[in-house]
Amino acid sequence: MRKITINDVNYEVIEDVKDAIDKEILKEKITDYFDDYDYIVGDWAYGKLRLKGFYDSNNKNCKKINDIAELKTYIENNCAYGCRWFQIKKIND
Repeated sequence: MRKITINDVNYEVIEDVKDAIDKEILKEKITDYFDDYDYIVGDWAYGKLRLKGFYDSNNKNCKKINDIAELKTYIENNCAYGCRWFQIKKIND
């Protein structure tokens, strides 16, 4: 299991397609907005990193739009074809 720490929060790397994780840019982009999410998915388009938060399917805050079970659909419909992307999961120590 590969782990990374961003802004004092530990994450497990679930997917890192085409070496998409850039820790320095993540440090700038991940704000407290993402604190409640179980997962963060990032994709690169036109040289910019976009982030989206997702929940475990059993999380009380989970809705279809942010259910991690819908990740494949999100990647197919909202990300550039063949783009670099990653999925990290918050580790609650």
